[in-house]
Amino acid sequence: MPRRPTIDTQSPPRWIPASAVAFWAGVDNDARERLLPRVAGVVAVATVAGGLAIKASGTDLGTPLPPFVSTWAPDVDPQALLAAAVLATAVFAGPSLVRRPASPAGFAALAAAVSLAAGLALSSSRAGTIGWYAVFDQRFSWEAPNEYLVSLPALQYGPQFFLDHFAELAPSLSVHPAGHPPGFLLLLDAFRITTPPATGALCIGASGALAPLTYAIGRGQLGEARARVAALLVALSPDVLIFGITSADAVFAAAGTAALWGLLANPRAARLAGAAGVAVASLLSWALLALIPLAAVVRLRNGSLRAAVTLVAWCALVLIAFYAVLYTATGYDPIGTYQANEHVYRAGIAAIRPYEFWVFGSPVAFGVALGLPIAYYALRAIAAGQPIALALAVVVGVSSLLGFTKAETERIWLFLVPIAALAAASVLPPHRLRLALMLLALQALVVELLFYNVW
Repeated sequence: MPRRPTIDTQSPPRWIPASAVAFWAGVDNDARERLLPRVAGVVAVATVAGGLAIKASGTDLGTPLPPFVSTWAPDVDPQALLAAAVLATAVFAGPSLVRRPASPAGFAALAAAVSLAAGLALSSSRAGTIGWYAVFDQRFSWEAPNEYLVSLPALQYGPQFFLDHFAELAPSLSVHPAGHPPGFLLLLDAFRITTPPATGALCIGASGALAPLTYAIGRGQLGEARARVAALLVALSPDVLIFGITSADAVFAAAGTAALWGLLANPRAARLAGAAGVAVASLLSWALLALIPLAAVVRLRNGSLRAAVTLVAWCALVLIAFYAVLYTATGYDPIGTYQANEHVYRAGIAAIRPYEFWVFGSPVAFGVALGLPIAYYALRAIAAGQPIALALAVVVGVSSLLGFTKAETERIWLFLVPIAALAAASVLPPHRLRLALMLLALQALVVELLFYNVW
């Protein structure tokens, strides 16, 4: 496994206070990598304890178990044994998949198979195979009326009419399509998907694509061996296994990861394809636009300011051109849509989620859902100055500080899991891989059996 690159972290940005600069400069690299996870751990414990205490006092922070969207509901059924067996097999086989001389295509297929097997087994451990699509079925989930299928009748007059009037239609749709651009409903319509099982199958397929897509990015950023490690971390991330299999955000994440693959590639044609991919993906979720500054930070750390600025400029031009063509062809109003989505979001449950708590709660919930080993090594990678880790830190930090997302980041930030896994893989010692995979699998199984969430 190649040694990870040494990156200069002696010159922090100018906006950091001088006292912090002096302190940081006086700490050796290994100590820095140990310090940041410890500080983050203290913040996380304080946030969780604070959330539980505030809830116990009678104040509603907007989730059942703040900062998490899950609630305490133990349910250990016999089918959990199958999930445990599948996860154990994945943990045992994982390191050998990194070492064995499989072709890139062969490893990508194996990574997808591991992710799908683990996710399907885990998501069926409570309610059987119904768990693969229950969130979309009104017979089994109280969340289903808020999901996408119930809003498909809005497309009865065709995609062009739907796009032309989407900004006006959005407030009348169910919660999730009302708070997002029209892309997922268009996707369901294009594939003639009208049933919960078919919707679940779409999300399951997208979830399975995350590991091989992460591997594809990692080969260019980290080298073959660490790219394989990153793919396995994604495959067994509790976030992917619990929220990926059963939520539309898996589709958003797959689209975003595919676009990021292009943005970070070296050929100009690939970068243009990545820019086009981000533009199209933004029809699924506005959050995916965060991939542009994320890729720019990676370019800045790997190359130069000029490379980063050029990438942002190309992305901006492609984005403007895409929406200009879409407006001309269909009448779709992206600005009006954003305003409608923003109004729906701010007027909904986000209105009772206080910024002061969720500025910490959102990244803490995401970090824990990632899987503690991934979070730990991603934080070490940030301290080490790894480019993709710093990019992740920028996106998470800005999103939290600006209050773009308050709560439910286990699901909404699913598209950042591959980036976090790549960051973690850049510093994860090879001899710790099996332990990391075991802890990820154990966390996923325990959370699934002891806590309930609608996804």
